[in-house]
Amino acid sequence: MSIFLEVLAQAEAKLNQMAQQMENIRWMAENGRYEAALEHALQLEYNSERLTLLTRALPGYTGNPLAKAHVDQAVKEAVPVEIGYTAEGWFSLRLPLLLPKKSQGSADYIRGCIYPAMRRFFQDKPPVRYPDCVLIFRHVYSRDRPERQWRDHDNLDVNIVSDIVALYTLPDDSPGVCNHFYCSAAGDKERTEVYVVPKDDFQKWLAVEKSMSGDGVALSKNCGIQSEKHM
Repeated sequence: MSIFLEVLAQAEAKLNQMAQQMENIRWMAENGRYEAALEHALQLEYNSERLTLLTRALPGYTGNPLAKAHVDQAVKEAVPVEIGYTAEGWFSLRLPLLLPKKSQGSADYIRGCIYPAMRRFFQDKPPVRYPDCVLIFRHVYSRDRPERQWRDHDNLDVNIVSDIVALYTLPDDSPGVCNHFYCSAAGDKERTEVYVVPKDDFQKWLAVEKSMSGDGVALSKNCGIQSEKHM
């Protein structure tokens, strides 16, 4: 139980730090210092993710055997991950958040959202295999966010997402098997969309992307006839 209290104390300290950060950010915004407010807001975002990790781990330190199941259910409800196939037979995963920066984000946070969702999705079906494909990351930003605040693609932490998606859809994610493509777009809500598209279909995906709705394309649970040839 001493570990439980130690983690709880860490969470309390992080929460107090965030409260002070929010007061500072409010002062900066009220005084027109928006560039400084942005910098501190990004740090607040990072600390929020760290606090989430601490609180997510906390129930397990009680020793209750059901703690992990309850945490997994809470993550499922709080961060709904959409997984399925497009009408064209392309595998897709959709996160209701932007990926963190490499220097500020937490791979554990992303892993905790994606891996259980992928495990649930494939628990009653075999993994698919796209042997020659393009792994696409489409970063969707809110239309309210100025374009100058969009993040550079090479600064985003995509590795943990690639590894988990590859586990279920690719022989591996080496350059000989899979190319990567990154793009950004404006939408109704911020999110990250991942697509696994056969190389022969990549130009078709580019054409489809231009007309994607603000909510993203519809996904189905079954890959359909068109994608079976790539399995």
